[in-house]
Amino acid sequence: MAASRYKMLVDALASDIRTGRLAAGVRLPTHRGLAAREGIAVVTATRVYAELEAMGLVSREQGRGTFVRDISVPAGHGIDQRAVATDAVDLSFNYPSLPGQADLLRQALREVATSGDLDSLLRYQPHRGRPQDRASIARHLGRRGITTDADQILITSGAQHGLAITVMAVLNAGDVVAVDALTYPGFKVLAHALQLDLEPIPTTTNGPDLDALEELCATRPVRAIYTMPTLHNPLGWVMPATDRTRLIKIARQHGPLIIEDAAYAYLAEAPPPPLAATAPDITVYVSTLSKSIATGLRVGFVLAPPPVVPSLERAIRATTWNTPALTTAIACRWLDDGTVNRLEAQKRDDAKTRQALVRQELAGLPLIGHPSSYFTWLPLPDDARADRLTATLARRHISVTTAEPFTTSTHTPQAIRLALGSTDLDTLRSTLRTVRQVAVEDAYT
Repeated sequence: MAASRYKMLVDALASDIRTGRLAAGVRLPTHRGLAAREGIAVVTATRVYAELEAMGLVSREQGRGTFVRDISVPAGHGIDQRAVATDAVDLSFNYPSLPGQADLLRQALREVATSGDLDSLLRYQPHRGRPQDRASIARHLGRRGITTDADQILITSGAQHGLAITVMAVLNAGDVVAVDALTYPGFKVLAHALQLDLEPIPTTTNGPDLDALEELCATRPVRAIYTMPTLHNPLGWVMPATDRTRLIKIARQHGPLIIEDAAYAYLAEAPPPPLAATAPDITVYVSTLSKSIATGLRVGFVLAPPPVVPSLERAIRATTWNTPALTTAIACRWLDDGTVNRLEAQKRDDAKTRQALVRQELAGLPLIGHPSSYFTWLPLPDDARADRLTATLARRHISVTTAEPFTTSTHTPQAIRLALGSTDLDTLRSTLRTVRQVAVEDAYT
């Protein structure tokens, strides 16, 4: 088939989708069906659909076929933070906040302003953070069950920065990383930027399928395992202690480094010990105070085995030089005086209230989530279209996220994630009632 004919077919289908002649959710012919209809080779039909998918106009679903996307929903929605209309309710991102946090900040700023080391905050800081600040974080980790030395801690500008310096320090383009089939979108962004080879691991109700992980490690050169064992985003699981033990055993047997993301771990009460507590020599532990205190306070930290620390420190120098000293000083004051512990306890209670509200307003729908999590996963029937549901909600001034940003496998499940922490309870209640109405009309009828 001439290149011009191939391009003409792509352009024609793209035009039909953009103008609405092919409506969102329409199932397109199979590759063989398109080939027969257009008089082209099957391999060429496959190229046509691949190009349309790269343009964000269609989506392929294993075992179901190729569907027209709802292009009113951006393909990257949920990975890239987009402006939400001022009259819309944001259930796509979490900004959990508590009454009185602004007053806490005012008081902290006054205390810093009158402290004896104010001048030092205006200078460059050590790349990994000041020793006294790293000691504060070490004491905080001790309360989470991790006994460590401050020399193994590096302060970062939030957990995303911590993950970024970790992959920069320990991985190279083309390296194989085992990830959950549904995982944190920010890690997908990093993997794409650094050209990592993500291998999806199927999920169970309590965590990754460890049989599949072991088989993968035995057949491919897996360099790292990225995991969220304590309050997984988006599914909310807390991995049992026995599974954590087996995951560590697999890592020790086959050699990959464990990257433990604990950004939401503070929401789980009395979880099993972190992987970094049991296997500190093969685990890089990444967490943050942005979720437990305020998203605008970009202070995170990485706990790493001693051999990895120098590479992480160089990555900090290459990206930010050091975390801003003022915000770090405030965060560490709050760690030492108990403010962080108090805020974390209050946010656990707040998240429980919101989860109970979800289960009340969406009763009867197949919700998946932890009882003290700020997000809920709502699977849809196989014949439903998450992008269509999302677009309908957007027209009702409600922003939610489909499964696409979280998916690392070739199969994108039909599901939406509801973030619960960015609005007041009364607004959340009324919004959830609208979500239920739209979901029942669009997906469950």
